[in-house]
Amino acid sequence: MKNFADEALIEVSSGKGGNGCVAFRREKYVPKGGPSGGDGGRGGDVIFTVRNNLRTLIHLRYKQVYRAENGRDGEGKGRYGRDGQDVIIPVPPGAIIKDAETGEIIRDFTQDQGDYLFLKGGTGGWGNIHFKSPVNQAPRKALPGQEGKNRRLLVELQMLADIGLVGFPNAGKSSLLDHFTNARPRIAPYPFTTKIPNLGVLSLGSAQEDGRDLIIADIPGLIEGASGGLGLGIQFLKHIARTSALAFLIDLGEDNYLTAFDILYNELESFSRDLCAKKRILVGTKLDLEQSEIPVYKRLEELGKKYPEERVLGISVFNGEGIKELVSLLAGLAEQG
Repeated sequence: MKNFADEALIEVSSGKGGNGCVAFRREKYVPKGGPSGGDGGRGGDVIFTVRNNLRTLIHLRYKQVYRAENGRDGEGKGRYGRDGQDVIIPVPPGAIIKDAETGEIIRDFTQDQGDYLFLKGGTGGWGNIHFKSPVNQAPRKALPGQEGKNRRLLVELQMLADIGLVGFPNAGKSSLLDHFTNARPRIAPYPFTTKIPNLGVLSLGSAQEDGRDLIIADIPGLIEGASGGLGLGIQFLKHIARTSALAFLIDLGEDNYLTAFDILYNELESFSRDLCAKKRILVGTKLDLEQSEIPVYKRLEELGKKYPEERVLGISVFNGEGIKELVSLLAGLAEQG
């Protein structure tokens, strides 16, 4: 948990421009030389850049103040001050930059966006070489550099994924992600094993003509009352807000297999109606389990009958049953989204 951060407050400042210089030529045999004061350098800019290898904002928690370098002052003999160095702030794909005071969205990054110049540095002041005129051959005037700008920002992260996995704790989301991808989430037979969102890449290979990959997001499991603050999952639901489709995983080995979808749907609706409007599929998990009272295949059949308008599919990560069909369906849902 401590190595994951999806929000960070930072302060950024562009550099001040360097001051112009008042100076005069003082050379041998030129006792009354003209003005020679150079201009100040430009202050450094504040630039955000997307780094695809970043998946969290933890680096912004460790360093919260970013200041570009000030421009250097101009000097005599017509020497201009050096420009200040820019400060470059890396962010992961899916980062959103907001004004910390008003909440106004300043920039919404996606995968294909590059650098974003947020604050320009102050311009350098003119030296006295600019103020020479026929009536003033020795001006003692120079301009100060322009001040830089300062802003307090809230940086939020919404992971970019094609498919979001939704389900109760221990419903099999992490096992499915591990089966599909190399994400290697933590897996154990007890609730709340997943405490942070996980992303994985499912390579479709020849399954699709374009051979594209699917990005799959697994968030911590929801429980009834999550929209009121219970459990871990509700604080991470924003990470599936941009997914093309959702896969609701329902544990067929649990007694709530017929009510699980209703509960999950209601919690998502309480968080955002937009989530419930996404394309979706109901996935009954753990078909390999042996039940003494009601067989899991019977439970899957009952689930399909209760929700005839939904696409219902049963799978087993243990023996691979239904996995190929699920991959095909997920690819189709992502394409439709």
